[in-house]
Amino acid sequence: MKKYIIIAGVVVLSLFFVYKYIYQSHRNIAEESADFTVSVAAIHQEFMANDSLAYAKYLDKTIIAKGKVTQVDSLANLVVLDEKLVVLLNAKSQSPSVLNTSVTVKGRFIGYDDLLDELKIDQATLIP
Repeated sequence: MKKYIIIAGVVVLSLFFVYKYIYQSHRNIAEESADFTVSVAAIHQEFMANDSLAYAKYLDKTIIAKGKVTQVDSLANLVVLDEKLVVLLNAKSQSPSVLNTSVTVKGRFIGYDDLLDELKIDQATLIP
């Protein structure tokens, strides 16, 4: 009987650790400190020079990017900076309504689309 209790305890502990590993808490990009602060032109130049090095440097990192608003899609909570950086804002975040104004955004860098020549950031917030 004691053997079954020990086995049951080990199974329960194992299941608990597996559950904790699979269902880890999500990153809160807005509260993380930024790994890099760059302009849209600078990060774009890095990808044009050597995209594999730039991917290794920026992919899935929190960055602060500065640029001029060239397109706004309020319905999709999407902003394009300098015609190169597509920024998907958090639902809580307000999208800038004025084109050609300089803004600073903080978000998670998710990639570069070489076909469209666009950099992409998600989970972004506007920094005043």
